[in-house]
Amino acid sequence: MPPAPALAVQTAAPYLNINNIEVIYDHVILVLKGVSLQVEQGKIVALLGANGAGKTTTLKAVSNLLHAERGDVTKGSIEFAGKRVDRLTPAQLVKMGVVQVMEGRHCFQHLTVEENLLTGAYTCRGGHTRQDLEKVYTYFPRIKQRRTSLAGYTSGGEQQMTAIGRALMARPKMILLDEPSMGLAPQIVEEIFEIVRDLNQREGVSFLLAEQNTMVALRYADFGYILETGRVVMEGAAAELANNEDVKEFYLGLSSAGRKNFRDVKHYRRRKRWLA
Repeated sequence: MPPAPALAVQTAAPYLNINNIEVIYDHVILVLKGVSLQVEQGKIVALLGANGAGKTTTLKAVSNLLHAERGDVTKGSIEFAGKRVDRLTPAQLVKMGVVQVMEGRHCFQHLTVEENLLTGAYTCRGGHTRQDLEKVYTYFPRIKQRRTSLAGYTSGGEQQMTAIGRALMARPKMILLDEPSMGLAPQIVEEIFEIVRDLNQREGVSFLLAEQNTMVALRYADFGYILETGRVVMEGAAAELANNEDVKEFYLGLSSAGRKNFRDVKHYRRRKRWLA
């Protein structure tokens, strides 16, 4: 008998698939230059790089918030859950389950913490608002204590928790989290990232997070991409990137010889292999 034909191996499509996109602002400023990355369902993926590398632009390309800043995806495609989404409106994308938490938190300063949270539920139907609110308070007991306070009078950490909680009210499948550590004390940063991991593990929410704090981000992420000048220059499992000598040199100020000062790191950056 002839041998049975080999079965084709089926590989699951990535939950979020960004395929070779270019982004241009004001029809002339090229910011992203062929960026490709993937987020598997139920994973935390870190998008790393210095200020101006293109991290925020990548997130806004996914959430379709570029048009407010006169930006456009001019090449490539973006798919979520097997459907092309780069031509949808931001509201349509939220209804699909993709929600962005903006850099700088952007709470409504004149509303209370709880009123801010309730604005996140505007796309939801079915009368689950109070239940979802209690779930948010379970993850963020600190903002439950401040729920009647005006958001503008809360701390930076509490505003960041409010912003993430507001996204959670939309019952997201994926959260695009932009610079969650910005302006926060190290202890609060750790608390925020612990909650992110908790939401990922207990609620199954996938995360694509843009972060300059490479050390913290790689400790909590499953996978990472490093952006420079609008291009992905390195990618890999978070543990591998954290132990990579180049990453240590360029982003952590460390080397096999120990910690380097800023002048040494700045000088060493000129020898990056991927910029040759």
